[in-house]
Amino acid sequence: MDQELEATTKALLHKAGESNAFIRQDVDAALDSMVQNCTPTRGMSALLTGGLGHLNPVVRKCTSQHLATLVEKIGAGRLLSGTKDLTDRILPAVAKLAQDSSQETRFFGRQMLLLLSSHHDFDKMMAKYIPDKDLAAIRDTVLTLKTKGLGEMPHDTPSARGRHSIPGGGLVRVSSHAREPQLALRSLLCKRAFTVVYFSKDSGKAQTHSIADKTEYIKQLAVLLSSKDFRERIKGIDQLVTDCEDNPYMILGNMFPIFDAFKSRLQESNSKVNLYALEALQKIIPLLRDNLAQVVYILVPAIVDNHLNSKNDAVYMAATGAIQALISNIGDLFLFFSLSHFVELVKELYPRKPQLVEQKVLPLLWHILGTSSNSGTVRGRGGSVRGATAILCQALYMHMGQALIDCAASQPSNIHQSLNDFLKNLPTP
Repeated sequence: MDQELEATTKALLHKAGESNAFIRQDVDAALDSMVQNCTPTRGMSALLTGGLGHLNPVVRKCTSQHLATLVEKIGAGRLLSGTKDLTDRILPAVAKLAQDSSQETRFFGRQMLLLLSSHHDFDKMMAKYIPDKDLAAIRDTVLTLKTKGLGEMPHDTPSARGRHSIPGGGLVRVSSHAREPQLALRSLLCKRAFTVVYFSKDSGKAQTHSIADKTEYIKQLAVLLSSKDFRERIKGIDQLVTDCEDNPYMILGNMFPIFDAFKSRLQESNSKVNLYALEALQKIIPLLRDNLAQVVYILVPAIVDNHLNSKNDAVYMAATGAIQALISNIGDLFLFFSLSHFVELVKELYPRKPQLVEQKVLPLLWHILGTSSNSGTVRGRGGSVRGATAILCQALYMHMGQALIDCAASQPSNIHQSLNDFLKNLPTP
């Protein structure tokens, strides 16, 4: 199929602009199947060739959505490796999609931008491959994404609002009441219009599910998680936990949009929902384990924000439990990516918003240093993790100076001592 991929994808994308909803639905299912089963780099090339510069915004949105799935599948490390026809094509394309006139296209473009920005070579590759005229705007966008997150997936256009097509099942009305999205979500989980096979590592048995159904499922889950009724948001959290236990294949192919929606429940003002989400996360982490590595830079800031220094004992304990669960189940990868994220935050944001950075970064640093001094977590690990911890301490010290040591003095003595160990031989700021 790889030989005919470019011509086939171009023809499918052209049909994605059709007014007939059922044709668009079939096109979407075919492109999803292509993304899951064909060579990822060839699929990426075919999407960029066929849809990146298309005049129809619906086609560009379709291109951006499926490209986002491929970017997540290929991974930031490979995409930013500097390989010809890979890095030099994807970065300018993502920059263009992230600034598209279509709101939905921009959403998926920024989703890819946020994912790629987690890589340690992102800044260098961005300066090399993104046109100078776009560079400043893209850097501002990345900074906004890292501090505020991606936000919720944009709604359908007014003419289509409230109507969602379900493959093999006609149309279902989605009202402003959250009860109906929940019912629609349950019906999707019970459908048997299967097209793709997944294999369970534990049982070795084949599991099947329609890709098109999965896309609709994510939309319905997002509706529940973003409901105005906090009780429905809690039901959405319950649904996510249940699916991680019983239907993990529904989650694994679309980690980014699902956990970006879940992140909002960790950050909202309702402490009851915060606590419920943190406790749910402790159940989810052992179920998904290493698969969470690709969204750890979404989850860690959301856990740290106002939770590791919360005056609510239950919230604080749940946040600590979630961090410990990530360390236990993801280990070095968790520490490396989360610490690298906060190093970037300090460097980019501290000069303008020092109090915000201290609020976000210091609680996690105290936790990591406290864990390391109790169990040797950081000291006994590889150089990359210890190096990331040292760089974070140095970045904070270069901005805060003695104030960092003074803040540590209010922490237990083992944390204070660990910080001093990392700061030895550093120049005075």
